[in-house]
Amino acid sequence: MAVMEALARLLADRTRAAFCGALLDGRAWTAHELATHAGVAPSTASEHLTRLVEGGLLVEHRQGRHRYVALAGPHVAELLEAMTAFAGPAPAPRTLRAASASEAMARGRTCYDHLAGRLGITLKTGLLELGVVTTDLAVTEPGIVWLKELGFEPSSRQLSRACLDWTERVPHLAGAAGAHLCRTFLDRGWVKRIGTTRAVTLTPAGDAGWRDLGLL
Repeated sequence: MAVMEALARLLADRTRAAFCGALLDGRAWTAHELATHAGVAPSTASEHLTRLVEGGLLVEHRQGRHRYVALAGPHVAELLEAMTAFAGPAPAPRTLRAASASEAMARGRTCYDHLAGRLGITLKTGLLELGVVTTDLAVTEPGIVWLKELGFEPSSRQLSRACLDWTERVPHLAGAAGAHLCRTFLDRGWVKRIGTTRAVTLTPAGDAGWRDLGLL
């Protein structure tokens, strides 16, 4: 219970929660970038980041004068996504800008290192129809062959798992397979990030590529 209480205290702060939410895009951010994102002073950001690192939720890397931080791993992303889904629907955006950003996130986003939102569910549906995964999102033997044709190499990481999508309320594909597909689509320019947010969109090249693969 003490560990659970400590975790709850870490994430109960709005600034620390904002930092963790931003880092769900799977990238490393500088302390200055996170301070700007959360609208706090750099000194305040530094204090909060130190607590998150000490609490095991983030890891930091020093490069020259810059301090980069990232989520400590997929397990932290899974925890944050699960908590967000458990919390229920987010409050309605109060401004047009916030509403546009919220809709972009719902259409498609990265969930740490895999695709989520309606785009992630579209991917999952395509993989199901191709027989790459089963209904519980386990990768099939033909699915392994299909993934290897896209350059996938098995590792010690869990091959696949179901991750509850907090906007769509159904699972999308996570794990090593989900991460490889997300990385491949970004590298090929089939999926592109929207600004500095977690939101992503399928490009015209991606639409054609997904159709060639039988995902659409």
